Amino acid sequence: MTNKRPTLVHQWLLIALGIVLTVLILVVPLALIFSQALSGGWSLLAQNLDEDFMKHAIGLTVLTTLATVPINLVFGILLAWCVTHYDFFGRRLLTTLVDIPYATSPVVAGLCYLVVYGLESTLGKWLYSHDIQLMFAWPGIIMVTVFVTSPYVARILIPLMQAQGADEEIAALSLGASGWQIFRRVTLPNIKWALLYGIVITNARAVGEFGAVSVVSGTIMNQTLTLPLLVEQLNNDYKTAAAFTAAALLACMAMLTLLLKTIMEWRQKRRDDTPAHFSPEAMTKR
Repeated sequence: MTNKRPTLVHQWLLIALGIVLTVLILVVPLALIFSQALSGGWSLLAQNLDEDFMKHAIGLTVLTTLATVPINLVFGILLAWCVTHYDFFGRRLLTTLVDIPYATSPVVAGLCYLVVYGLESTLGKWLYSHDIQLMFAWPGIIMVTVFVTSPYVARILIPLMQAQGADEEIAALSLGASGWQIFRRVTLPNIKWALLYGIVITNARAVGEFGAVSVVSGTIMNQTLTLPLLVEQLNNDYKTAAAFTAAALLACMAMLTLLLKTIMEWRQKRRDDTPAHFSPEAMTKR
């Protein structure tokens, strides 16, 4: 009994410390954002949301996210499948190259894109002569956002697929299943929650990306300002209420993404208490 009591006290102290840090680091900043956004009342909040620059920033942020997530979803699945199912020369190098966006500062990445596709480069001049503008326009914003968020899905799927192995897929192939059937009935059910988590992380990073986007966007009002850039611009212009309104929108997007993920997980667990496994009978139905 004398040994258990100190252990129990330590456990409660750690729990209390975790709660306090969570409140200070997460809850208090979020509460401050929403309180500042509502400091001028609901009428001022509605007025800020109705501004043209706010509507354009919301639309550009949504457009960037809707383009980035599917691209990185397909890229992550294909890369994870290639690395975990095939042994080829340069496989380790390819796996290492995936980590480049992790190791590279977003500002440096944006500058590299600007150097390659900007008007001062040969490629940029050729694009400009053909009326194609990538930098200081929405295509450049999407390009750098895809680069910055490219490792998330792949880096989540690769270790999971390596741990699971390919035994079930080989069994399905021996039963005559096509590649699409193997992916849809065997691979996808095994990686669906990791895939969902990768989508959530990619979405959150795409919505909040600032460094790389600030370099290639040119921060042109009503043209190339996403919500994170708009927050800085409004804060520099001493429009505090509008800046916190944009910040509150970013916070709402993040919380909505996490809420959707939680609901999907809860509904899936209600449908089946145990995870789905491959069975030969399921593959031979078609």
